[in-house]
Amino acid sequence: MSLRTTRRGALTRLGTLAAAAAAGAAAVSTGSTPARAQNREDPWGWAPRASLPAGYPAHYLDLIRAAEDEAQLTLYSTTDEAVAQPLLDDFRQMYPRIAIDYDDQTGTELNHRFIAETQLGRDGADVLWSSAMDQQALLIERGDALPYDPVEADGLPTWARLANLGWSTTLEPIAIVYDRRQLSGAEVPASHADLRRLLEADPARFDRKLVLYDATRSGVGYLLATHDAAQQADYWAMMTAIGRSRPRTVLTVDAMLSAVEAGRALIAYNVLGDYARARASRSTALGVVLPSDYTLVLSRVMFISRHARHPNAARLWVDYLLSQRGQTVLANRSQLHSVRADVGGRLSADALRRELGERIRPIAFEPRLAEALRPERQAAFTSAWHRAMGRTLAR
Repeated sequence: MSLRTTRRGALTRLGTLAAAAAAGAAAVSTGSTPARAQNREDPWGWAPRASLPAGYPAHYLDLIRAAEDEAQLTLYSTTDEAVAQPLLDDFRQMYPRIAIDYDDQTGTELNHRFIAETQLGRDGADVLWSSAMDQQALLIERGDALPYDPVEADGLPTWARLANLGWSTTLEPIAIVYDRRQLSGAEVPASHADLRRLLEADPARFDRKLVLYDATRSGVGYLLATHDAAQQADYWAMMTAIGRSRPRTVLTVDAMLSAVEAGRALIAYNVLGDYARARASRSTALGVVLPSDYTLVLSRVMFISRHARHPNAARLWVDYLLSQRGQTVLANRSQLHSVRADVGGRLSADALRRELGERIRPIAFEPRLAEALRPERQAAFTSAWHRAMGRTLAR
């Protein structure tokens, strides 16, 4: 996740207008006819009306027209805008009359902002799409999600749906990233246990040379830390070894990968693997390991806000991202693993399961995820994490 994008509002509308112009030009050049005649008094009159997606029921056209009347969709997301761009472009191609305001934030920022806007009665997100699965589950538990039955929901595994309120959209393995220029062969940690042994064997070498999420400030960092603790019997010994290295703690994947790439860190711990592999394909400095003892797999979770100002456009986005078309774009162009079994290729769900085998540990999207965010439980965990990092908390 990057810092919040500044390319919002007018600029995203310009992008939509450009896409609409291109779509209109394509319709003229191919001799195809827009789905509905245009009204000269309509400010979107030169943008073609969207057609009914193949195989969708005829009444779905009513939803499309209602969404076109709303003409806007606001997305709060933890997905880097550059990663989401192929999805945004394809959605705009399908629905050129709907402008997208895409706001890229960290998970905690997204969560706090949504809660504040809701309490103050301000306009906010129509759809929340976040890798902080526990925070999303808690918002749904609070009653912040608008129920919806996606058209292609039958193509999703049952675990990817939280009733008709929220949906998992990706499968993303959690990796250890290392500097290939300074670590090689047997030095490269193949497992969590290997990493602990490496740190304990030569603490001076790794002093200030490890980077990880700040579990007390990063939503996805806290999610991964609590699930690591459930998988590792000696988790706190592992974290103490990390703490003795005086690690750098950050809020974004980009900051972790940049630290390794720049030589400031030898190892980045608990990195989103799909992001890391995409970056490593362009950088000779980065090596990526999916741990052999267990590999956590998280999902970006999406729901429609009960307070959405553009609920029909939000429904179109949910249908698009969960569809076979949307999931194919997500896997092949955004380079994130799909959740659908009918999407093939290198980043399919089946390909990930085959690669990880018995070490796969998916984080299930279910109501009990919210338990880790109960105030007393979160306070106890973060206090222990601070102590492991060697931090002294003010009283």
